[in-house]
Amino acid sequence: MNKKIYLITGCSKGFGRELAKYVSAQGDQVIATVRKQDQISEINALHEANIDTIIMDVSNIDQVNQGVNYILKEYGRVDVLINNAGYGEIGAIEDVSEERAQYQMDVNVHGPLRLMRAVLPAMRRQRSGYIVNITSIAGLRGSAGLGIYNASKFALEGIGEALAAEVAHLGIHVTNIEPGPFRTEWAGASATYTENIHPDYEASAGAFKTMLQERDGSQPGDPVKGAAAIYEVTKMNKPPVHLPLGNMAFLMALQKTQDLATEIKAFEHVGRQTDYS
Repeated sequence: MNKKIYLITGCSKGFGRELAKYVSAQGDQVIATVRKQDQISEINALHEANIDTIIMDVSNIDQVNQGVNYILKEYGRVDVLINNAGYGEIGAIEDVSEERAQYQMDVNVHGPLRLMRAVLPAMRRQRSGYIVNITSIAGLRGSAGLGIYNASKFALEGIGEALAAEVAHLGIHVTNIEPGPFRTEWAGASATYTENIHPDYEASAGAFKTMLQERDGSQPGDPVKGAAAIYEVTKMNKPPVHLPLGNMAFLMALQKTQDLATEIKAFEHVGRQTDYS
């Protein structure tokens, strides 16, 4: 079997770690990224023969370019990019600081965009490749207390959908994977919570924050099964552009599309009458 070269970002924990472990166990070569030097040996040890861990902070354009150049020099190609690195900024839109909102966008939007731009020239030369963006069901549906994170994932959804249309004729596939709640550290150690919630938002953003923290560790999604599903998609000849991950994500995605269609039709008499006669 010819090894495929997988570049997976954000492998220190959660989906990234499980993906590195699962993909390498299937016999493919993983280049895993982490942000700290002391994490390299731990991730390599998951499968020493098939994992090569490198330092890369997706918010650092120099590290992104250096990492991709290293992969192309050492392995000659990038077959699959899995944009997994990211985190959740949790708090009411008004309460999240300007600095934190910008950093959320830098990591969750500009980070994956940097990776896509870095690997696309090689994929175009190959006339093959696959880009997987780990977005979120929060990229399809907004929630009180998650607005800044929603904004980042809605943006990544749009980038992925547009890119899929731009590169399909070049033999390159793009899929947005939209996980629901999984037992990763997304709502725990990996999340950033706004400390002070304005009293006016306690019933909305505050209630959502409490719910996330109370359910952390008991989410229905299994990261190991999620990693296997993502890997399966990368092997498809005709993969989807969108794939909700987990039963709750599927239900939420279907409900969103139904609600959107209902609302559009209900106000058709207002919005549709604005063309020139």
